[in-house]
Amino acid sequence: MTTDDRLPHEKGFHVSWDQLHRDARALAWRLDGKGPDDGAWKAVVGITRGGLVPAMIVARELDVRVVDTISVQSYSHQAQREARVTKSPQADLMGDGTGILIVDDLVDTGKTLELVRQLYPNAHFATVYAKPKGNPLVDTYVTEVSQDTWIFFPWDMALQYVQPFRGKD
Repeated sequence: MTTDDRLPHEKGFHVSWDQLHRDARALAWRLDGKGPDDGAWKAVVGITRGGLVPAMIVARELDVRVVDTISVQSYSHQAQREARVTKSPQADLMGDGTGILIVDDLVDTGKTLELVRQLYPNAHFATVYAKPKGNPLVDTYVTEVSQDTWIFFPWDMALQYVQPFRGKD
């Protein structure tokens, strides 16, 4: 089997809870003082579901007390499909997005962020991880991964025994 024959889950980037926490804090450090209101953000909006954990960490690190969510569904299991909003954030908070920090775990093809950016064109978009196709839609991110890498987040995994590569135990 060549590397090109691998299934998406076989070229995986496994992210632990500790790593996600470190990377989300690194995202907060990059965003610190960058808000339009004397460096502060009006609110943090997490894109559910994957953006909830990084949004909470970023909000905590930046001392932003107003947190809301937008739910955009663009995946069904591992298959990507047309993005659609299934839950909007508070309308009077959002306006055109000015002063709003919108956080997600990952930008893949950019379909989710493209939809949200149309709704809130002046918001600042931040993700922990970015793939090349979606990268242009993100204002701030921490780590870029290749387009053909599948990211396994800690909420997608469970610890289990793994057979040694060579030999037996």
